[in-house]
Amino acid sequence: MWDKQLLEVWDDKICDLARSKGLDWFPISYEVCDYFSMIGHMSYHGMPTHYDHWSYGKAFERTRAMYNMGMEGLPYELIINSNPSIAYLMRENPMYLQILIMAHCVGHSDFFKNNRMFADTRPDSVVARFRGGKKRIKSYIEDPSIGIREVEDVIDAAHALQFQTYRYGQVRQSHEEVFNKYKDLIKNDEEGEYIDFDIDRIPLEPEYDILGFVVEYCPNLPDWKQDVIDIVRDSSAYFRPQIQTKIMNEGWASYWHYTLMHELDLPAEWHLPFIKTHNQVIRPHIGGLNPYHVGFTVFQDIFEKYGAEEAFIARETSHDVSFLRQYLTFDLCEDLGLFSYSEKRKDGFTIDEIHDDDGWKKVKSSLLTNVGTNGIPVIYVEEIEGDGTLILRHEHDGRDLDLDHAERVIEHAKVLWNNHVKLFTELEDELWEI
Repeated sequence: MWDKQLLEVWDDKICDLARSKGLDWFPISYEVCDYFSMIGHMSYHGMPTHYDHWSYGKAFERTRAMYNMGMEGLPYELIINSNPSIAYLMRENPMYLQILIMAHCVGHSDFFKNNRMFADTRPDSVVARFRGGKKRIKSYIEDPSIGIREVEDVIDAAHALQFQTYRYGQVRQSHEEVFNKYKDLIKNDEEGEYIDFDIDRIPLEPEYDILGFVVEYCPNLPDWKQDVIDIVRDSSAYFRPQIQTKIMNEGWASYWHYTLMHELDLPAEWHLPFIKTHNQVIRPHIGGLNPYHVGFTVFQDIFEKYGAEEAFIARETSHDVSFLRQYLTFDLCEDLGLFSYSEKRKDGFTIDEIHDDDGWKKVKSSLLTNVGTNGIPVIYVEEIEGDGTLILRHEHDGRDLDLDHAERVIEHAKVLWNNHVKLFTELEDELWEI
């Protein structure tokens, strides 16, 4: 059994030890909850002030049903990127597990605070920003001239496009900034490259932040729609780094709960259940990728081969793609048992590559093209036609679009743009309109 006082004692021990190892994290505020509340927090991605939407209710009911049937467990930890960080502890957890979770959360909070991908997430104000967005969306729902149907249609549409934006630290430039750049290029053009450049074209160069573009250029966009789109856009920008660093983040947190727990003076009877829980967390998933397993193994290898300084630099400067590109070696592919497969038969799957001398680089390449946001197709705004039609273009990388999904995304885009929308992609080396 445990109580609040005992949690505080072990939290102090964890913090003292973690600080001596060089970790630097936000203060962590722990909330003790039951399994029902944990499911609710999961549905809202841990954010206590997130705006309401039917998709979160759907996630709640699905998770609750699967948990009650014994088909799905709950995450042993849940923490959000804020200052102070907010973490949740389940009341039903034994004491050794609470200690492990608190050590794990220290690792996560250190990662949130120091990894460059989170630099623009504004953790100091995120809870207040989300609370303000939630209140404004609620006011639009309660407005008789708008109503829940209109609001949810806009949120649905914005959700469909929320990750169609700049991905790795790029910042959207205003039209004026881009305009001035090309005006100077035309003015100083000596080689004829920009003589025929259409300075009045919108956008002047491919625009990857589709929601930002809609807010700026959609004609007759009501203020409330603009606000709802901006709220979803802000939420997406906050969560995007977590998608882009899932393997690193979980690996870093797992490495530190493992390290700290081994150096804490734990009662003898806690050692075996701790090791058992740790092994369950980082075990490989057959036919899938466990980010805890991959991240922990790679970070452990970095610490052993290159030392703590290199590991802390990787924690600060990398995202999943660059991290795996630099540190996933042949030996690690073999240790992790990685392979690539595809669905080539109606009755099953075909293994394409394994981690041998010839295939491991292809396995690694396949992994890099699917981790983080790389698994999401890249769509950008190409132009606005004279009749107001929005032209979108798929940046083809060898992977074809799922046409059914693409058609539904276009319908969502029409809801936001209030006009015709066309999407162009490549199929069999030819340009196709969807």
